[in-house]
Amino acid sequence: MMRLVIILALFTSFLGAETVTIPTMNFSLSAPDGPQQLVSSLNVLVLLTLLFLAPSMILVMTTFTRFVIVFGFLRQALGTQQVPPTQLLVMLAMILTFFVMEPIGTKAYNDGIKPYIEEKIGYEEAFDKTTLPFKNFMIRNTREKDLALFFRIREMENPQTIADVPLSVIIPAFVISELKTAFEIGFLLFLPFLVIDMVVASILMSMGMMMLPPVMISLPFKILVFILIDGWNLLIGNLIASIK
Repeated sequence: MMRLVIILALFTSFLGAETVTIPTMNFSLSAPDGPQQLVSSLNVLVLLTLLFLAPSMILVMTTFTRFVIVFGFLRQALGTQQVPPTQLLVMLAMILTFFVMEPIGTKAYNDGIKPYIEEKIGYEEAFDKTTLPFKNFMIRNTREKDLALFFRIREMENPQTIADVPLSVIIPAFVISELKTAFEIGFLLFLPFLVIDMVVASILMSMGMMMLPPVMISLPFKILVFILIDGWNLLIGNLIASIK
């Protein structure tokens, strides 16, 4: 960083500038002058914390987990090793997650964040209204059994409304529900490709070609079947349809 500043200063001097102004930044820690300054500092701290935790929140509060696990199962079922690459599958899962979560994020912004920025509601009300759309989404896609598990661990009473369910209970219940759903879809993905592997292996054994790996022969057939049924369109359409 210092080298960049020095090079910039020399460059401007070569252009004929008589004086060079280099911006400076000062960082200092001091006691707040009043409650308002303390609240402002805490708001900045909360915002920075949320930005730092944003990747983790995407993992545990959206459909990203379901998408990325199913895509991983699909690649293993096809037996294509590193095709498609992991980076591409993760990016595809991220794009689909934004597609699914966009209406929920827009509602959270319009109901909670925007009125708070315009100083129409307080911080606590803004937090409740911002998280409510995500709560509704997670509860719709969470099994009652998983939700009851964490209420039983916490020894809490059964909630009467969605507002009574804390995020500390919804998030882990939602995650394990997403994991179960993703594994169920992955199992269904494996079945047709497993049948192809078994048929190819049986043919090779009947021909006495036991030294030839069946996976090498079945791979082109599995790719052909996946193309003929328009696999990506079918898979993504049913994945999105499975989200409530």
